[in-house]
Amino acid sequence: QETEETQRANLPRNMIENSMFEEEPDVVDLAKDSTFPALDPDEVAYEPRSSRLLVRGLGENDMDEDEEDCESSARLLGMSFMNRSSAHRSNSSPYTRQAPPRSCSRPSARTMVVCVLFLVIVASMTMVLYFLPGCTFTKTGCRKENKTTPIEPPFPWSQFRLPHSIRPLSYDLTLNPDLDNMNFTGSTVIKMVVLHNTKRIVLHSANLNISKATFKLDDGEASDVTVLEYKPRQQIALNFSEELKAGQYCVLTLDYSANLSHTYDGFYNSSYTDKDGNKRVLAATQFEPLSARKAFPCFDEPAFKATFLIKINRKPDYMTLSNMPKAKTTPLNNGLVQDEFEMTSVNMSTYLVAFIVGNFTPVSKNVSEILVSVYSVPEKKEHTDYALDAASKLLDFYNDFFEINFPLKKLDLIAIPDFLAGAMENWGLITFRETSLLVGKQSSPLEKQVVASVIAHELAHQGNLFLAVRFRALDKDALNSSHAVSTAVNSPEQVEEMFDSVSYEKGASILLMLNASLSGDQQFRKGIIQYLKQFSGLNTDTNDLWNSLTQVSTQHQNVSEMMSSWTSQKGFPLVTVSRKGDQVTLTQEHFLLTSDNATHTSSLWNIPVTYVSDNCSLAPECRQLFTLKTKSGTFKVPESVKWLKLNYRNTGFYIVHYGDDGWAALRDALANDVSVLTHEDRASLIHNIFALSRLGRVSFRHVLNLLNYISNETETSPVTEALLQLNKIYQLLDKRQEYSLVARMKTYILHHFGSLMDKQTWEEQESVSKQELRSALLETACGLDDENCTQQAKALFKQYVDSNATSRIPGDLQQVVFNVAAQSAEDWPTLLNLYGHATYDAEKRKMLRGLASTQDARKIVWILKAGLKGNLIQTQELPLVISTVCKGFAGYLFAWDFIQENWDRLIEKFPVGSFAIQTIINSATSQFSTQAHLDQVQGFFSSLKERGSQMRSVQEALETIRLNKRWMEKNLRTLQKWL
Repeated sequence: QETEETQRANLPRNMIENSMFEEEPDVVDLAKDSTFPALDPDEVAYEPRSSRLLVRGLGENDMDEDEEDCESSARLLGMSFMNRSSAHRSNSSPYTRQAPPRSCSRPSARTMVVCVLFLVIVASMTMVLYFLPGCTFTKTGCRKENKTTPIEPPFPWSQFRLPHSIRPLSYDLTLNPDLDNMNFTGSTVIKMVVLHNTKRIVLHSANLNISKATFKLDDGEASDVTVLEYKPRQQIALNFSEELKAGQYCVLTLDYSANLSHTYDGFYNSSYTDKDGNKRVLAATQFEPLSARKAFPCFDEPAFKATFLIKINRKPDYMTLSNMPKAKTTPLNNGLVQDEFEMTSVNMSTYLVAFIVGNFTPVSKNVSEILVSVYSVPEKKEHTDYALDAASKLLDFYNDFFEINFPLKKLDLIAIPDFLAGAMENWGLITFRETSLLVGKQSSPLEKQVVASVIAHELAHQGNLFLAVRFRALDKDALNSSHAVSTAVNSPEQVEEMFDSVSYEKGASILLMLNASLSGDQQFRKGIIQYLKQFSGLNTDTNDLWNSLTQVSTQHQNVSEMMSSWTSQKGFPLVTVSRKGDQVTLTQEHFLLTSDNATHTSSLWNIPVTYVSDNCSLAPECRQLFTLKTKSGTFKVPESVKWLKLNYRNTGFYIVHYGDDGWAALRDALANDVSVLTHEDRASLIHNIFALSRLGRVSFRHVLNLLNYISNETETSPVTEALLQLNKIYQLLDKRQEYSLVARMKTYILHHFGSLMDKQTWEEQESVSKQELRSALLETACGLDDENCTQQAKALFKQYVDSNATSRIPGDLQQVVFNVAAQSAEDWPTLLNLYGHATYDAEKRKMLRGLASTQDARKIVWILKAGLKGNLIQTQELPLVISTVCKGFAGYLFAWDFIQENWDRLIEKFPVGSFAIQTIINSATSQFSTQAHLDQVQGFFSSLKERGSQMRSVQEALETIRLNKRWMEKNLRTLQKWL
């Protein structure tokens, strides 16, 4: 999934601790009833306190007042009849009577006899009622009318991961979505094989109301079965009195109903307004990572692969799509038609299943006997041509590069109007945000590049990794709250949290580093091809990939040994360089921003250190390689070498500290000749020195000294990295209300980058790199109220409005123009009106970002509420709205209040731990730098408990605030002196 997509999490198999399930004694102790089948010794059954889900039909909160009274009586009268020793009860138990005062006289013998007889009668009546046929009790002991719901045993499985005693072979799914009432019914037929003797089947189901379940063993008769459910783990189970034997085949059929999801996962409803102003509805799926279970009962873990046959009933005026081509369409008696799709030609994980119901229009092309189609809503068909061309070329390229042909008969790419992720790689039916797939005929090369990179990513599930992305991955991984690329997780929320820059960008970065360290003729590609062919259709773990790459290594490198140090521990190394004569000493340590005694680590990495020198620094053949496996290592260079630059072209995932002399030599070299290093090397020097300043290893004076060369810079990546870092500090100072420093920082940026800004023209230009540079420079200039910039932007906006939007603003200038327009009381409503009528999605999103950049408090409050409401502004855009509002001085506190007030509504829309929630938390807190704000953030998230307090992103937020506070305390004086 692009940006917000999956790391196949390596989930743990530990039993949940018994203490999680301790509860008060029940009147009906179902686990002790001898009529129920015994469980395997290692499969002890627990009945969690939070669940009254022993049998479908017993709701969680379905007691009326009479029953509550009954419950109280049952606890007071019935407790003494349980086979539990009173010695095991706490003295503070509400059911333990206080001893009578010593002054009271003892009761008479007659009174004692009467009391005993009364208790015996009560006990007898209770026992008779309990064992009376056809009588059912609630879990807490209250008598309920029998509704043909028999008592069942406790839930027979206590782990987060499913047992591996059963394997699904195929699913036959029939779905009946009702887009008028926004619900659906379904029937799921699962064919399974028994791998190990077992008395139960456990699978996943979430928010599905199962109305009927039948089970058939081998070729026997189907019979009705009772389904048990444990909602906290989204699991259902069947218990059997006799063991299912290894090698047997069986079929489970489940009929169910559910509401279409109102969030962005599972089988969810969506809508958009067409060109005539009519509301159009559709239903789409997003199953990764844990939401197939919300659409049909299934074994919802990646390892449980199976084939899928999907049938969807629909009204004649809708169309359907799924992973496979349509096999046939059959009219039904009720006026509906049924679309049946071919059975999947490969075994698939459940999270890759997809189906869509709505009105979409395709453009298609045959590529290597595969039908490639791009679907959009009808009025956006003209925006699909570029995506079709890009997908076709990329499919041909990947078929050739991997020496494996695409395994399905067709490939659909579909732009969904309401879609939270960037894109999702469902086999044969890749789903996209409209902004990630659709581009207009007049779109800029920069916009086309973004779309092409997303398509490339989804087709191969690997994509281009831009330099700035690698820098941001380093920034996140420098926190103590980071995690290893391969991490065990213990809950659905932790699975969601694995969708972050460490899993994605760090994962891709270390592969890039590995590729650079494997010398020879395309060794990395050969290893990948071998890996894909050997494990086609199978589940793998990390070492399978490393072993394939080791086998093709001409130097017989142990790739697994090297890479495990990068995947199994969090963080990355800081490599410090020191020189004495011809000897260079490298020392490694954990680059950890929070480096107190409690978090000190002795981590070591196997680092393929690359380096160049002033003798030869630009061409790939200049690159030298030294492997640093231990704490320190040495190599020799000629004494005449003036400087060394490590991490050639920034292909390695580490930061380098050159010491005062080393930094001075590099700074002087750049001052004399910018082109003495590649632009990637110049950008990495800028990123590294800012990171070292944040760590406290270099003073901010060194940072500013290095940046003196920047007015001679000619390339995009060094300029954009420097601007990003300086803007971050500018915003921190702004939020701290350090007004004199804010003014000086503004002057510093405009002075040092002014000559570059002045060179930018406002006409259309073709080079993607130059467009990126121009966009970054002018957004900064106008954001700092540079008059020349704002006047040009206002003129372009007026021209655009006066021409009824026919006079196009160049794509890379749209954002700066809309940002400037949004600061005007007259132009903001005009921009809002344009946003409401815009059809081209990339442009529409830039308008939204502009609207959210306003510094008018009332407009800020309105746009936050509108994003949550979801009518004028789609709720999928709320994370973008919040992150934009938070950048400005006027809005960041409003956004923080908004998040606190609306937290429960936010986690209804976006799952706890999801990328969207991570973005919202990071945006709202990353510019706090005071103790008061630290206390506020800590207090709020602590109060959430299971509604979000345990998220890693919360720990990251708190750590970031502490680091901001530390940096401010250390550097304010330096800034006052040097700016």
